[in-house]
Amino acid sequence: MKTSPALQRVEKGSLCSGCGLCAGVSDGAIAMITRAPGYSRPLQTAPIPDKTEAIIRECCPGLEIARWDEPIFADTTVEPSWGPYRRCLTGFATDPEVRHRGSSGGAISALAIHALKSGLVERVLHVAPDPARPTRNLITISDTPEDVLAGSGSRYAASSPLERIEDHLSGGRPTVFIGKPCDVSALRRLARKDERVDHVFPIKLSFFCGGLPSHAGADRITRAMGLDPERLVHFRYRGEGWPGLTVARDDQGNSGKMLYEDSWGGHLSKEVQFRCKICPDAVGGTADIACADAWYGGESGYPQFEEADGRSLIMSRTAVGDALLDAVVQAGAMEVSSLPVGEIDLMQPSQARRKRRVAARTFAARALARPVPAMDGLLVGKAATREKIAAQLKEAIGTARRIVMKRT
Repeated sequence: MKTSPALQRVEKGSLCSGCGLCAGVSDGAIAMITRAPGYSRPLQTAPIPDKTEAIIRECCPGLEIARWDEPIFADTTVEPSWGPYRRCLTGFATDPEVRHRGSSGGAISALAIHALKSGLVERVLHVAPDPARPTRNLITISDTPEDVLAGSGSRYAASSPLERIEDHLSGGRPTVFIGKPCDVSALRRLARKDERVDHVFPIKLSFFCGGLPSHAGADRITRAMGLDPERLVHFRYRGEGWPGLTVARDDQGNSGKMLYEDSWGGHLSKEVQFRCKICPDAVGGTADIACADAWYGGESGYPQFEEADGRSLIMSRTAVGDALLDAVVQAGAMEVSSLPVGEIDLMQPSQARRKRRVAARTFAARALARPVPAMDGLLVGKAATREKIAAQLKEAIGTARRIVMKRT
């Protein structure tokens, strides 16, 4: 069996994001499996036709990332760190339960719920906890607001929402797509090849992504709480507050809690896959709307993570996004306020820093003959001019060291 050149290149560069696009378009020739330490990865089991190989090559976010200068962004301002936008806002869901249970201010949940209630779509495709292994994820389809809310909150674990994309496209039912920035990028690229995509997924929502941790991250948290990961019956990464506690409970009734800054900063962030560390669009730049935590800054200029009423950062990026946002606000389901885009640097400093350093990290990879994704149209070079030379050099050396030591 001939191995897919696209998959070979992705594997050589440790470039897989785990989106599942390759499996979804392969008619069973590729399956998504879990590989240590807990990432979703493709396994080719049959030959891949040339036409399918071309789709994977052109759509896989490990090989090519959707651009910020496509026609759908023609009437936007494009900011090197934060991507195309028509409006930049902060806001929150007016339903107290949606605001409390969702991440940040519940904006994504409120948008999806309104799209369902108003008949814009029939379903919502999103991630939800796996009842059998609550630190893991399932891709689920919700057709009621209650089901959307049941899957709300951040899920810092592997997910492959495009693994069954052909099934969804063949079904033809209009659906809100909620996914990671790389998932939306793959979907945008696929829409160039398959006109069904925009009919079935007329609304594409995403969020600012700090990177995808392996399953080992959640297991580390669980053990730090004194619990056995194999005996969990409940695990919530975030939500039920802002930022919300990480909460776990086992089958014996034992439970544990952890602050967000400890769960993310002390455990999950240390398990983020290499592809995320060189991501030029971790801000959902090709979604119709992307949301994030609108953290309040402390005196140090670093975000405060003290519990508060949730507040979302909301960036509308397309005419579709504007129309949905207007409808949700007019229906009274969200309250929003304008935000100068420069304020995002104070709310999301780690995102700004990562974008400034992508050029240095990818330079190091190329220097060591490692492939990197095509990043044209994403203003990587312009973002790099905002970083000090010393910091760029440090990043390049650090990335080279990780590659040489096979820590990618």
